[in-house]
Amino acid sequence: MQHIIKPMGHPVHPMLVNYPLGLLTIAPIFDVVHWITHNGYWSTVAFWMIAVGTAVGLLAAVTGTIDWLGIPAGSRAKMVGLVHGAGNYFILALFVISWFTRLNAQANPPIVAYVLSFLGAALLMGTGYLGGELTLHFGVGIEPGAHVNASSTFDRSATDATRAADKEPVVS
Repeated sequence: MQHIIKPMGHPVHPMLVNYPLGLLTIAPIFDVVHWITHNGYWSTVAFWMIAVGTAVGLLAAVTGTIDWLGIPAGSRAKMVGLVHGAGNYFILALFVISWFTRLNAQANPPIVAYVLSFLGAALLMGTGYLGGELTLHFGVGIEPGAHVNASSTFDRSATDATRAADKEPVVS
């Protein structure tokens, strides 16, 4: 299973996700720096990181949704992709609301702006993990013969031989 949107042979979704992951997880750190230094500059930086992170995040979400539509229905990868994608849309909504609450107070936003960005960044770690599962475990978008029904990485009853058998060989 390959990515659907591939200009010049490179999948767009994995290229785009790095920006929102970086920007939206570092923004709350700059808010902490604001609290420590009492310098509103740092929350203003977080405001702009959230703006750019959500804009690129929306592009990543659209391309990811298009790729998700290509995963076979009823497969384990389809369900993991659904949780990954729905979670990321929810996280984007948290950051958009946080951004709007900061709009008139960039240097000293209300506490709800901080709460939303910290919650969004924490949840982003979980959905980012699921995105890694899709590519690294299931092989979605990476291997032409991706095994979209591979056993769970948390299934301790599956032996290494069983896990190896879950992966279809990649034939060039």
